[in-house]
Amino acid sequence: MSLTLNPSPAFGVLLVNLGTPDEPSPKAVKRFLRQFLSDPRVVDLSPWIWQPLLNGIILNTRPAKVAKLYQSVWTPEGSPLMVISARQAQKLAVDLSATFNQTIPVELGMSYGNPSIDAGFERLKDQGAERIVVLPLYPQYSCSTVASVFDAVARYLKTVRDMPQVRFNKDYFDHDAYIAALAHSVTRHWKTHGQADKLLLSFHGIPLRYVKEGDPYREQCFVTAKLLAQKLELSESQWQVCFQSRFGREEWLTPYADKLLAELPAQGIKSVDVICPAFATDCLETLEEISIGAKETFLDAGGSDYRFIPCLNDDELHIELLRQLIQEQAVSWAHTQAT
Repeated sequence: MSLTLNPSPAFGVLLVNLGTPDEPSPKAVKRFLRQFLSDPRVVDLSPWIWQPLLNGIILNTRPAKVAKLYQSVWTPEGSPLMVISARQAQKLAVDLSATFNQTIPVELGMSYGNPSIDAGFERLKDQGAERIVVLPLYPQYSCSTVASVFDAVARYLKTVRDMPQVRFNKDYFDHDAYIAALAHSVTRHWKTHGQADKLLLSFHGIPLRYVKEGDPYREQCFVTAKLLAQKLELSESQWQVCFQSRFGREEWLTPYADKLLAELPAQGIKSVDVICPAFATDCLETLEEISIGAKETFLDAGGSDYRFIPCLNDDELHIELLRQLIQEQAVSWAHTQAT
């Protein structure tokens, strides 16, 4: 059943992801890392300690190394995250417009890099959107990701005289449509490649301290994993959670993906399928760290078969999930404007 909205006021959607450098060069990567690593939601150390370390050492050593990693996954169209995110926005706009029987603008905003969250709001404003649903593309909530998006939204709203109405989606780690989309992705992979000895669910890590201070991220990751395992009818021995992308010397969530993959072959696990449920879009962390680097770790340790399952990206069921999340937020707006 479709709903009809009056032409004005419209509502729009701001899809938010982490972001990407403008190009895979050391200069662009340095600019991106400076913004990313200066966010106190990401690194909450005292700026008196962190900023000299960041500007004196990290930004003078890491950009060249990271730029090479980006170069290994960069496409002719640009950054994989940006290219795929654009397709997600386009397909979501088509689905929403069909659902609401009106053109629903969907724009991208990145927490770091371009296009910025501010720019996304401005583009929606230019299209007449006075009501906006903000959807961070992070299924599991963390203060280091979703809360950072909220901070950026709040900063933007402080700069405008006439604020739009804003609704903010916090998480969707246990949403039925999310679990169904993940399960479909895995079963489709198995139909083509066969089922490995173990399914690894690799989530982006965060410092363990964040969890001890109240961040629900780890708990939500395990809920996602258990729901997916139930949907796939897996026994406890057929799946395992791990965490990737740790940074610095502080203890992060364990088990660490790289260390686990190095240990599994000695335990008799010779083949693995790896999926990254915390990532809505393939990016450096999935395409290089997990698809390439982690594979080398597993095979060097004696594994025989390593298969990476791509992120949901712009798959049909993923777009359907995003449509449902937006409709759940905007349905009352539609009702008040129905004719």
